Order: sequence, then C-alpha cells, then structure tokens
Amino acid sequence: MTKKEEVIKLENVWKIYQMGEVKVNALRGLDLTINKGEFVAIMGPSGSGKSTCVNMVGCLDVPTKGKIFLEGRDIAKLSESDLAQIRGKKIGFIFQQFNLIPTLSALENVALPMVFQGVPREDRKIRAKELLELVDLTERINHRPTELSGGQQQRVAIARSLANLPEVVLADEPTGNLDSKTGKNVIDFLREMHKNEGKTIVMVTHDKNVANHAQRVEFLKDGRIVG
Repeated sequence: MTKKEEVIKLENVWKIYQMGEVKVNALRGLDLTINKGEFVAIMGPSGSGKSTCVNMVGCLDVPTKGKIFLEGRDIAKLSESDLAQIRGKKIGFIFQQFNLIPTLSALENVALPMVFQGVPREDRKIRAKELLELVDLTERINHRPTELSGGQQQRVAIARSLANLPEVVLADEPTGNLDSKTGKNVIDFLREMHKNEGKTIVMVTHDKNVANHAQRVEFLKDGRIVG
C-alpha cells in the first residue's frame, strides 16, 4: 500500500488514565494502519482496550503518547473545532447503544450530523429521506426511537453514519444489542457498503463470527495489537 492510501494511522499510541493514585494503561504502544477501501475488524476480550481504541481510530480523543494521523494530518496539531469538522466529514459512527436523540424523529436523527456541517435545511431533509429509504425505513421516518425496534434503531444509526458521505464507517459492536437475524442483516449491509460503495469499514467486535466477515482481523490484547 502506498502512503497516500492510508486513511487513519496510529503510531506507538499510548493512552494512560489517572484513576486516583493509580495509572491505568488502556493502550500500550498501539500501531495500526487503516487503508482506503479496507474492511478491518478489531477483536479483543473485555479490558483489552477496544473502547479506547475506537476513540483513537475515530479521532475522538488524543493519545497520551504517540501520534494519530487522519489522511496524513497529525490530529494533535489541529484545533478541536478543525478536528471536529474533518472528523464529521471523514468518519461516520455506528455505536452499539445506537445513541439516537429520543426527542427527535428518525428523519431528524439522520439529518443531525449535517447540521454541524452547515448543510441547508431542505438538503438535509432530502438526504435524510434518501438514507432512510436505503435502510428500508421509509414508513418510519417520523417515528421516534422509542417507537422503533432495536433493529430499526440500529438501521437509523447506520443511515445517520452516512449523512455526510464519510469515507470511513466506524462500527463499535454494531450487532451487540441485536438478535442474530437482525445482526446478520446489519453485517450484510456493512458488507454491501464496502463492496458496492468502496467504503472503508472499521468494525470493533468480540464476536469471531462477526469478525470473519472482514477482510482483515486485528487482535487487541493488553492495549496493543498482538496478531
């Protein structure tokens, strides 16, 4: 792979949390490169540093030591507002807990990321409708999260992750709160996005069967990649 194909690169990344008088090393010299168009799964047991790894790969946090590059730019050298803008355009997030706003409809939830990118209101509405059609929720666009099943909420979350046409979709345990059939549908959708739209997919999971759908699997243990 050439340098210009790298989308996200972590170099010797450490994340150390101070818990009272105790220092907790969540990440210990993590090296990870995500290339354009890849489907990568990151696996690891509980306590391996997966959640912290998600925050670093998604450029949601800065490392205690080491460097993180987003399309070749060192995120530590960016202001928070600049980083938020770049992150909002480049990375779409799918969370295990869905993280939908309960007072907003499905349409409004999907449109929300576009607000922060300055997309005009009518364009937001059109794009959000198209995305909800894509995940087969046309008849549910005005429903709030409490009126949707778990699988439907996850599909709203997937639609929302695509709102700003991101190059990278970061899925954190996307099937964790779903039954096996619905979970399979979510994985099939991620695979279609990767195959048909060329999206770069980074999926964090503890489930080997889910990870097997990726092109590449990285194992995380004690805060570093072990194989």
